[in-house]
Amino acid sequence: QVQLVESGGGLVQTGGSLRLSCAASERIFSIVAMDWYRQAPGKQRELVATITSGGNTNYADSVKGRFTISRDETKNTMYLQMNSLKPEDTAVYYCRATTWGVPAVNVYWGQGTQVTVSS
Repeated sequence: QVQLVESGGGLVQTGGSLRLSCAASERIFSIVAMDWYRQAPGKQRELVATITSGGNTNYADSVKGRFTISRDETKNTMYLQMNSLKPEDTAVYYCRATTWGVPAVNVYWGQGTQVTVSS
């Protein structure tokens, strides 16, 4: 059972930067994609960024140009570099990994890390 652990959250001022990390407990084989989600108080969890097994990336419109998702397979770690942070980026950020499985894909979630952006 793969475990994902996020870190790097914290309190930052508007315009600041943070880098989140998502460390897997073991090498993840047969990855379909890895994602960052976030959930603000009173809101639904939303997809922030995705990186596929082939390295293709996609971003929510709200973070395009400010956030960068990446992965270091040698360290079994995914990152989210967040620049030009805004108060509306305040949320708990979760990482997710989806892998090929039988009969269906496997989905793993981390426990989340809090990001708070002060105005």
